[in-house]
Amino acid sequence: MVSVFSGVSFAQDDDQISIGMSFQEMNNEYFIVMREALESAAKSIGAEVMYTDARHDVNKQISDVQDMVTKGIDILLLNPADSVGAEAAVQYAKDQGVYVIAIDAQAEGPIDAFVGSKNYDAGYKAGQEMAKDLNGEGKVAILDGIPVVPILERVEGFRAAISEYPDIEIVDVQNGQQERSKAMSVTENMMQANPDLDAIFSVNDTGALGSLAAIKSANEDIKLYSVDGHPEAIEAILNGDIFQATSAQFPRDQVRIGIGIGLAKYWGAEKMPEKIPVPVKLINDENAEGFSW
Repeated sequence: MVSVFSGVSFAQDDDQISIGMSFQEMNNEYFIVMREALESAAKSIGAEVMYTDARHDVNKQISDVQDMVTKGIDILLLNPADSVGAEAAVQYAKDQGVYVIAIDAQAEGPIDAFVGSKNYDAGYKAGQEMAKDLNGEGKVAILDGIPVVPILERVEGFRAAISEYPDIEIVDVQNGQQERSKAMSVTENMMQANPDLDAIFSVNDTGALGSLAAIKSANEDIKLYSVDGHPEAIEAILNGDIFQATSAQFPRDQVRIGIGIGLAKYWGAEKMPEKIPVPVKLINDENAEGFSW
């Protein structure tokens, strides 16, 4: 038997394991790399793989998960579009005997495990780097994102780092929705409202790249700091003086670990860690050369 879903096909026999992954979005290199890791790992163990794109719509994600469960997946890797809203998808999958591993963002409900970056550390590292570059003083802004746990933790970590420097003031917080075009527009508004802005922290690189375009267009001297390790962000760090640093994540590792935990559960492991934090690494112009996901 052959199963085909979202353009991926692997030969299947009656005992073949089926792994499904629901992404919050696919319009982002970070999640494309995750998909590549999913396909590679599944192929290496002879598993069938399915994946879907929620496009940041939690209702679509719930429907996508239901479809995959109906098609017979054994393991679900869930990258939630909304940490709270995804609970319905988690519960549905668990009720059908599917093992559920949340990837990258925490999900409410009876998940078997969560694998994700140390997002507080990511925000903290970026904040510390910003404070160092600003010599401990200046006016800065936060380019926020959707209300999932990793984003909240990044902002919390960043705020904690900045709080150690009383002469740095956070003067603006706006939501760029982690999208390039939206972030560009939001950054333009930030700069107009705060003409003496010194730096911006973005919760992800895609948003930061939108900010980069806005800053360049306005010919402003505003430093950028972010989270992810996106190839374009690495290039910008190497080629310019605006994008200073990003706290790089390791998306391939998250998927591989998630699959490993799912397989262990499927094969009967009773004691497995419920949370697996994956370290992040600050990338700046000193170590950006050669870095990639």
